[in-house]
Amino acid sequence: MSLEDVLKAGNYHLIDVREPLELEMDGNIEEAQNIPLGELEDRKQEVFNLAGPIVFFCRSGNRSGKAVDYFKSEGLTEVYNGGGYKDIKETLDNL
Repeated sequence: MSLEDVLKAGNYHLIDVREPLELEMDGNIEEAQNIPLGELEDRKQEVFNLAGPIVFFCRSGNRSGKAVDYFKSEGLTEVYNGGGYKDIKETLDNL
């Protein structure tokens, strides 16, 4: 399933892996949960407890790609790289 298909279908969870200061400076997506990349390992149970597809995003897509790789290595299959904040926001706004 493509990222756009996941977003159109709904029932997904957005996780912003940027640092809190980045959200203050650049903006945020209201329904997204903020778990900075450096905290993901310690907070991974929060992610495991989510039902449905999980879409990670950050500033450019690099950190969210690392988050996807990490959770795939932990056995999750419905994890997606939403790319950068501006890209995912634009995609969501255009659905």
